[in-house]
Amino acid sequence: MKLALATVNQTPLDWTGNLQRIIAATDQAKQEGAKLIFFPELCITGYGSEDLFLSYWYPAKALDQLQLLLPHSQGVTIAVGLPYRIQDKVYNTMALLENGKLKGFVAKQFMAIDGVHYEFRWFTPWKANEQIEVDFFGAKIPFGDITFEKEGIHYGFEICEDAWRGKERPGYRLCDRKVDLIISPSASHFAMGKTLERKQLIEDSSRIFDCFYAYVNLLGNESGRMIFDGEALFAKSGKILYRNQLLSFQDYQVMTFDYKDEEQEITEIHPKEWEFTQASALGLFDYLRKSKSKGFVLSLSGGADSSTIAVLVAEMVRRGLEELGLQAFCQKIGLNDWENYSKDPEKLLVNELLTTAYQGTSNSSKDTLESAQSLAESLGAKFYHWTIDEEVSSYTSKIENALGRKLTWEKDDITLQNIQARARSPIIWMLANINNALLLATSNRSEGDVGYTTMDGDTSGSISPIAAVDKYFVLHWLRWAEENLNRPGLKKVNSLQPTAELRPSERRQTDEKDLMPYSLIVEIEKLAIRDRRSPMDIYWLLKEELDLNPEELKGYVKKFFQLWARNQWKRERLAPSFHLDQFNVDPKTWYRFPILSQGFSEELAQLEKA
Repeated sequence: MKLALATVNQTPLDWTGNLQRIIAATDQAKQEGAKLIFFPELCITGYGSEDLFLSYWYPAKALDQLQLLLPHSQGVTIAVGLPYRIQDKVYNTMALLENGKLKGFVAKQFMAIDGVHYEFRWFTPWKANEQIEVDFFGAKIPFGDITFEKEGIHYGFEICEDAWRGKERPGYRLCDRKVDLIISPSASHFAMGKTLERKQLIEDSSRIFDCFYAYVNLLGNESGRMIFDGEALFAKSGKILYRNQLLSFQDYQVMTFDYKDEEQEITEIHPKEWEFTQASALGLFDYLRKSKSKGFVLSLSGGADSSTIAVLVAEMVRRGLEELGLQAFCQKIGLNDWENYSKDPEKLLVNELLTTAYQGTSNSSKDTLESAQSLAESLGAKFYHWTIDEEVSSYTSKIENALGRKLTWEKDDITLQNIQARARSPIIWMLANINNALLLATSNRSEGDVGYTTMDGDTSGSISPIAAVDKYFVLHWLRWAEENLNRPGLKKVNSLQPTAELRPSERRQTDEKDLMPYSLIVEIEKLAIRDRRSPMDIYWLLKEELDLNPEELKGYVKKFFQLWARNQWKRERLAPSFHLDQFNVDPKTWYRFPILSQGFSEELAQLEKA
């Protein structure tokens, strides 16, 4: 028998499109001879439907879609994910369709409530071993903790989080029922390196339960922040037998293979740098087309962050063209005159989709201008150059007249820096409006940690692609990208020391001088945010690991926590960002912190005495 794992790039409220992709994938699987076809968790509605799940009409309409899918199950078995409401409770289920009939619903038993997941807000866990009957357009259908059989294969489900619950997971009960196959339909967010964790889980599961184990994930930037990588895995006896290529630009992927204990197709696992590039490129592509925008606008400073984003847009074009081809790529983003780009597709499309501007001041250097311009030209992006000194001077003179005094760097340092960053915002927004384009904000996670960013300045944007990635990684990735992505335009970028260029040049401003070494911010934030450690814990841990003067280390830890607590209001206002790493600092998706607090005052006082 042949199985098919089908991953789909869905969008909340795109009822017609979501159903069409499921049907198209089903038709392909049928053509390839599959008898069992498994789709991911909540694929009918999309996982990112948020509070729509709480309504009465939304789960009901999902059932309407399920009914429309029934005729397409003739001759095959299809499993699809959707919400199911019973009175005041909503359940996360997999529906099994076979030969035009609905065979049953399997309900998820464990909810994901960590990191970016808040499933308890919407769904109720189902009790193990419990089964009932529910109504489906007049028919009584089995519902709950149930298994199925086809042509001698006994199989059951662990829906996403179910598989990650150790000894409590449903897999042990399925093993007691002597299933031959367990399927894990998932909506598992992408994070760099996560595929290795999944591989280990699937290998271990197939060995522990002594059965075949299949895994299929959703695909793409479904609803804005989370990206799904579309991973499909098949294993037996602790060994991976099938693994697909992740992060496809296709609407759907169908992976068909034989149900036998034999290695079939296994794609390579790429390094984190490749994963970051591919996930960001796909995230940008889906955000662009689903928002129906006409392109991107970027304030290109010549520094690391904006240069990273410029290259990621160019990689979106390069990788999309490689996988989809010119015509399909253009049509998916609303460019119907695709023939106009055939002479030099990559450069011409980057020029069409990415508009950049270097907004200099008297504090800007020739080096950063040349860095920005050479990078834009190498990528093919439109490049504009103007200065904002006139605007800065106008704002400054107005406030000086009102206050009756001159502003000075000695007394008004932050104010004079911020007005430069903010003066850049209106005109770059203006360009984005003219182009009907998305404005790309350039904040990174390290800056978000400590508030090293100007609200309504460099944080301005429709989307902030690298806000969940630390600056230390960004700097490393730029060096990697220059060589491995063949981006010679990054040579000047990589030669520069990161600086905001908001103070006069004689003051020799650099980011790390203002803050602390970026490598140290990463170590502190991992312990403080990801691992939820106290300031004292972090000090003692890093004291053992780092060759730093104890008093200097205390100062850095203290500075991090003070700046973190002081700047929660900024993190609340950052543009939507992609979740790309093990953790992020977006209070809407990963880490919640009070806007007003006492700022770790007692904890930091104890640290001083250590």
